[in-house]
Amino acid sequence: MRQCNQHYINGEWIKPFSERHFEVINPATEQSAGSIILANTDDVNRAVTAAKEAFPSYSLSSIDERIAMFEAILAAYSARVDDIAAAITTEMGAPYAFLAKPQQAPTGAGHFATMLEVLKTFAFETDQVSAQGNTNKVVREAIGVCALITPWNWPVNQIACKVAPALAAGCTMVLKPSEVSPFSAHIFAEVMAEAGVPAGVFNLIDGDGAEAGQALTSHPEIDMISFTGSTRAGKAISHAAAEGIKSVALELGGKSANILLEDCDFPQEVTRGVLQMMHNSGQTCTAPSRMLVPASRLAEVEAIACAACEQVVLGDPLNEKTTLGPLSSPMQYKKVTALIQTGINEGAKLISGGSERPADIDAGCYVSPTIFSQVSNDMTIAREEIFGPVLSILPYADEAEAIAIANDTDYGLAAYISSSDPERARAIARQLRAGMVKINGAAGDLHLPFGGYKQSGIGREWGAWGLDEYLETKAVIG
Repeated sequence: MRQCNQHYINGEWIKPFSERHFEVINPATEQSAGSIILANTDDVNRAVTAAKEAFPSYSLSSIDERIAMFEAILAAYSARVDDIAAAITTEMGAPYAFLAKPQQAPTGAGHFATMLEVLKTFAFETDQVSAQGNTNKVVREAIGVCALITPWNWPVNQIACKVAPALAAGCTMVLKPSEVSPFSAHIFAEVMAEAGVPAGVFNLIDGDGAEAGQALTSHPEIDMISFTGSTRAGKAISHAAAEGIKSVALELGGKSANILLEDCDFPQEVTRGVLQMMHNSGQTCTAPSRMLVPASRLAEVEAIACAACEQVVLGDPLNEKTTLGPLSSPMQYKKVTALIQTGINEGAKLISGGSERPADIDAGCYVSPTIFSQVSNDMTIAREEIFGPVLSILPYADEAEAIAIANDTDYGLAAYISSSDPERARAIARQLRAGMVKINGAAGDLHLPFGGYKQSGIGREWGAWGLDEYLETKAVIG
């Protein structure tokens, strides 16, 4: 049982003004894993004040000083990777040996290592020669005090990909992690303290969106908001930020198409698509949730997809053999199972899984890997982000229809293409309205920009593009 009853503000762990406790549920058991205290407006004000007071000095810190701090953070983080992984498993159910330890926890260090590389070469100041022969300067400098609001599905990954560029830019910040997965965030704050991040530069408060989130996003001393979460919440944050003309970066929902062209290796690519969809229990915004396949190959695809499901091991996230753990919370379980039932009710063909609790599991937020076929793009399961281990297979007649179906969505975060002809795949990629397109299972790269089109968000994260979001541009003339 973890009792995280303090917030990290101005370099100290302090008792909140609020006394509103929140119970954190272990989704594998549906039992209490501990508690936090949800911040009220006074707690938010104290954290923002600390960040504001720290900004003048930290924003003027040298690049060499920031590089040294990043190196200290990476060393401190490395010592706590096991602790972070264990916390993630407890708070949101990621299988420890399969996901939390080898992937979830290390990605935090990955973002800091990437940003350290960027920091060493980034041009914060450049010369511009005027027509009159004068040498003027274009300066990139910290945007100010930042509110960082992060989700529960990849908790430390999302924290690190915001904190790292903010620190590199010279910003100060208040982090509000999801109340569903706060334990890993508290360990992250301990890493910041151990690394010697100056007091007030990094601050952490626990809280919910209704009170702490609203107070942060509308706070007059916040200059920039970076949010990852639902499109619904992103719209509300945009409205709140507009009153103060704040900069906003939003990474929101997705409904990614996975186009399998008729010339691809179907056993390989269908299997890859199924397993990617089930990764992290389907709780990934870039999950390839719509598999688009030639109508003539639909029966073949169904058979391969069902066989791929048999590779998925559903169970206790502490079991080394488990590859699919529970959903993150009872609330998420209710949402996902309701959408599965909606798919059944709307006439989609259920070929694997379903809305019923797995027969051999008595407790926990577990959903079987679920696959629908003969899905049309107007069905609810094809349009709404389910955020669970649920794949929809949609047939298409030709390449043009595949592209049209892929783009027929409110979202535009990611897309996937499989083809034996890489040039053909790249030509299709240019026609897809998505911020990231992966071809033939290509690996991700933290140096590349990450973000979405349409209702999937505003701005970009990762690498130099992520750093840009935390900088203002100033002309110094003369």
